[in-house]
Formats: sequence, C-alpha cells, structure tokens
Amino acid sequence: QVQLAESGGGLVQPGGSLRLSCSVSPRTISTTTMGWWRQAPGLQRELVARVADWGDEYLDSVKGRFTASIDTASNTLFLQMDRVNFEDTGVYMCFGKFFGNDVYGEGTLVTVST
Repeated sequence: QVQLAESGGGLVQPGGSLRLSCSVSPRTISTTTMGWWRQAPGLQRELVARVADWGDEYLDSVKGRFTASIDTASNTLFLQMDRVNFEDTGVYMCFGKFFGNDVYGEGTLVTVST
C-alpha cells in the first residue's frame, strides 16, 4: 500500500520562503504524476501545482512564486514556496497517481502571518 507523508509546514512571514516535502513509501514505488492541493479556511480546495509527464501546472496565483519538483533519487515531491502572502495560508496535501489511483497524504499546515 502506497503512503504519502508531508513535512515542512509551519509559520512563515509574508515575503518569506518555505519548502514542503512529500515522501513516498515504500520508496521502491514511484510515479511521474504528483502534486499539491491546498485547503484554506472557509474556501474550496484548490490545486496548487501538478508535475506530470505532459507538463507542469500551477494555480495562477502561485505562478512565478512556487515550484514543484520530484527528486527521483529520494522519491520525494517538493514544493518550494517563495514570496508567500497571507492567501497562501492553508493545509497543503500532496497527492500522487499510482497504478491508476490517486493517493493523498494527510496534509501539512502552512500559516503566513506576521
């Protein structure tokens, strides 16, 4: 059974940076389609970024600030978040497509605050 585990969330000031990680277990299983959703308080869940063979996709509001990438050596998905703002606050949940099924992590909380 494939499991995803996020880490790296926390408190960050506006304009700052944060890097989220999503590890895949068992490490012997990999995929080329992974990404990040986020759930902000009182708002619908939105797709922040997706890395796939056919190309990467980003939410308009994070383009140029966030970068998602997969490190194949460690089988880990990253989300580099730069120049964050208050609207980036939320629970960030990674997902991956394994054997045709979507697998989700439990999420990590990112809070942008002064």
